[in-house]
Amino acid sequence: MRFMVIVKANRDTEAGKMPTTDMLAAMGKFNEEMAKAGVIEAGEGLHPTVKGARVKYTGGEAGVTRGPFNLSSDLIAGFWLIKTASLDEAIGWMKRAPFEPGSEIEIRQVFSAEDFGEALTPELLEQDARTRAHAAKK
Repeated sequence: MRFMVIVKANRDTEAGKMPTTDMLAAMGKFNEEMAKAGVIEAGEGLHPTVKGARVKYTGGEAGVTRGPFNLSSDLIAGFWLIKTASLDEAIGWMKRAPFEPGSEIEIRQVFSAEDFGEALTPELLEQDARTRAHAAKK
């Protein structure tokens, strides 16, 4: 099973405060442990929303709002994409993450092809495979 681990933004991340060398070292060690265990597929921090934008689709048109955005529970400061046998295993890994008190993460399972059932036709599966192969070449 694949899971996206969403690291929630806070005042410091939105202010652009960079992690300390000690925090970077601790996070690097944690990421290395996940890599050695074959768990981590990707993981990155994100710039604050002042450098971002939102696109909202209404009535066939796309409207754009540039950041910054008000601090709320839906803002993201970073993510991991991990692969574990279960949600409980993902939780076990993330309980070990070297975050400061008050930090918050969210763990969400990523859909797999079989989750879509008959709606995902053989043609759509082939299209998905082509897209993934093309992306892997980049």
